[in-house]
Amino acid sequence: MPQTDEDAGEGPWSLAEINAWPRDVFAARFADIAEHSPWVAEAAADRRPFADVEALAGAFDAVMRAAPRERQLALIRAHPDLAGRAALAGQLAEDSRREQAGAGLDQMTEQEFSRFNTLNAAYKERFGFPFILAVKGATRHQILESFEARIGNDRQTEFDMALSQIARIFRFRLRDRVRDI
Repeated sequence: MPQTDEDAGEGPWSLAEINAWPRDVFAARFADIAEHSPWVAEAAADRRPFADVEALAGAFDAVMRAAPRERQLALIRAHPDLAGRAALAGQLAEDSRREQAGAGLDQMTEQEFSRFNTLNAAYKERFGFPFILAVKGATRHQILESFEARIGNDRQTEFDMALSQIARIFRFRLRDRVRDI
């Protein structure tokens, strides 16, 4: 099948196109859906065909949840701190940069930035991984409230919450790339 301009780049693509791609094309085009973890897209490719974008996102979620705990932890740890050093240095993956900017994390006051840094450090110290929240559609104030509420949880609760938030991130990112939602 010849490649068209709609097939190239970042999409959006139709489900018919997505279902027809060779496995390596699917894996390459969706490699960045799971932050620095292309193995999720590689395995999700084997779950085609998808009837709708929810089934596509569900495949990413199922792959993540079926992975060994060590691999899940590596996926969680691949996510950047919210408003952290990577953001300041311009080193975020494009999706993360866009999501954090959309939540206003690039426009914080010095006091807000200081609070985020304190919470990021305390959270990582307590749990051993970064705070994960699907920030699309949230304000920085809502994010801060979630951060402060969740830091008192136990490690297993936060591990499970991180996986649930990553599944939400998958859905948001995939909805942006599939045109027939």
